Amino acid sequence: MDSSSITSNLEHRSLLGELRGFEKGSFFDLGHPLLNRIADSFIKAAGIGALQAVSREAYFTALEGTKLDSSNVPEISGSKKHNFPYFKGETNRKSLEAMVKNTSKESLRWGLAAGIQSGLTYGLTEARGTHDWKNSMMAGAITGVALALTTEDPNHEQIVQCAITGAAISTAANLLSGIF
Repeated sequence: MDSSSITSNLEHRSLLGELRGFEKGSFFDLGHPLLNRIADSFIKAAGIGALQAVSREAYFTALEGTKLDSSNVPEISGSKKHNFPYFKGETNRKSLEAMVKNTSKESLRWGLAAGIQSGLTYGLTEARGTHDWKNSMMAGAITGVALALTTEDPNHEQIVQCAITGAAISTAANLLSGIF
């Protein structure tokens, strides 16, 4: 392949084509499939966590701006209804700091969960020689415990509930993956 065809190929690549390329591989090549899987899962889920935090805040800010009753709005994953106490529509340092802090915390939590889940599932599959619901159950339970420990005031009951929930969701996802 000569240099002109390489240059021509690079000029015709689009952003959509680049993003589709990530579906087949991972963002990183860290030299080991386990590390690649953990890093890839962490980055993807952290982005989702950031979007979730910002969209939740936008929703509650819009609700507050319209003066609608938000008492019937259900709590989402134990989060407070208004995570940015200084965010009142004006541009100031406190509102930006609060938004960045909360978005970073959510990104870290989602990334941590995905990285632990993916890494444990891979490790258990390699150790046991099979990929089944048992690997998913253990990985989900440990991930649930890790998430419970990242909350502001973790207690025994919350840790056990998160472990059971993580195990149930992970096992269900594994069992349903063959159907869909």
